[in-house]
Amino acid sequence: MSDIQAIQTRLVDDIAAAADLDAIEALRVAALGKAGSITALLKTLGGMTPDERQAQGPAIHALRETVTAALAARKAALDAAALDVKLAAEAIDMSLPADTAPRGSVHPVSQVMDELAEIFADMGFAVATGPEIEDDWRNFTALNIPDTHPARAMHDTFYFPDTDAEGRTMLLRTHTSPVQIRTMMSQEPPIRIIAPGRVYRSDSDATHTPMFHQVEGLVIDRGIHMGHLKWTLETFLKAYFERDDIVLRLRPSYFPFTEPSAEVDVGYKQEKGRRIVGGNGDDEGHAWMELLGSGMVNRRVIANCGLDPDEWQGFAFGVGVDRLAMLKYGMDDLRAFFDGDLRWLSHYGFNALSVPTLSGGISA
Repeated sequence: MSDIQAIQTRLVDDIAAAADLDAIEALRVAALGKAGSITALLKTLGGMTPDERQAQGPAIHALRETVTAALAARKAALDAAALDVKLAAEAIDMSLPADTAPRGSVHPVSQVMDELAEIFADMGFAVATGPEIEDDWRNFTALNIPDTHPARAMHDTFYFPDTDAEGRTMLLRTHTSPVQIRTMMSQEPPIRIIAPGRVYRSDSDATHTPMFHQVEGLVIDRGIHMGHLKWTLETFLKAYFERDDIVLRLRPSYFPFTEPSAEVDVGYKQEKGRRIVGGNGDDEGHAWMELLGSGMVNRRVIANCGLDPDEWQGFAFGVGVDRLAMLKYGMDDLRAFFDGDLRWLSHYGFNALSVPTLSGGISA
C-alpha cells in the first residue's frame, strides 16, 4: 500500500509540474502506456490470489483513476493557458480602420432618377408610374397624335401582334405620356406629377438606344399659363445642375399634345472637350443647346381624359434622363449606359449611401 501511495504522490507531483502538453503526454505514456508503471501494477493482479486481488485491486484501480484525472485536469489547464496566449496575440485593434470590403454602386440613371424625384417633390410634385406595355389609344390617340403621324410607323415603334380586350393594338410605350393620360383619367385635378421610366423606340447610335429613360412632368389646374411652365423648368434645371446661372430660351415648336409648344434651349460652353451647362447662349464663348420639349396641354388631350378644357388648363414637359446624366456627369456615349461594363460603372457609379437631398447636395 505504501508503495502505491508513493507512486501516486510522485506521479501527481510530476503532472502538476508539467510545463507543456508534450510533458503531459510523456507522463501519460510512462504511467498508463503499454509499458507504464500503473499498467504493470494492473498486470500483477492476474498472478495474485483472490484474497490478494481483493486487498490490492481497489488501491491500484484508484491509483489509475487519480492519475488519469490529474492528467486531464493539467491538460485542460495548459490548453486554457495556450488559448489565452493565442487570443492575446490575435486581438483586433478596433481603433484601426476596417479593411475595405467589395461593394456595389448605384447606376447613374438610378441616381439621376432619385435626384429628379427629390427636386420635384420640393415643388409639390408626386411621382407617377404606369405599364411599359401600352395600348395605342393611350400612347397616341388620346395625345392627339393622328393615325398618319410618323411616330406611329412600324420602323419607329415596337408593336405586339396581340390586341387588348377592346381590340386596341399593343406596343412598347414610346414615351411616358400615357402615364399622364392615366393620371388625368383616374385623378381629380389639381394634378402635379412627374412620370419617370423606361421607354422604347427603334433607334440606335451614340446618342440613341432602343430603350432609354425619360421623365415627363404634368400640371393641371385652373389659371395655368406659360409663365408657370418657364418658372418650373428654370427652378428644376438650376437645382439639378446646381448652378444659378442657368439661362433658358424657349423656341416655338409643334407637338400634337401641346398648344402652344416650345423647345427649351439652355446656354452652355465647351471646357476641355466637355459641354458645361450654364450661362447665356448669346454670350461670347457660349452657345445654345436644345434640352427638352414642353408646352401647354392641348385642349383636345384634356377633353379626351374627361376634363373640361374651359375649366382646367395645364402644361407638360419631357426630357431624357440618360441625356441629363450625360450632361451633368461628363459621359459621351449613351450606349455605355447599357453595356454592363463594371469598369465604366465603377468610374461613374454612385455610393449607395449618397442619397440626394436639397440640403446636403443633389449629387453629394
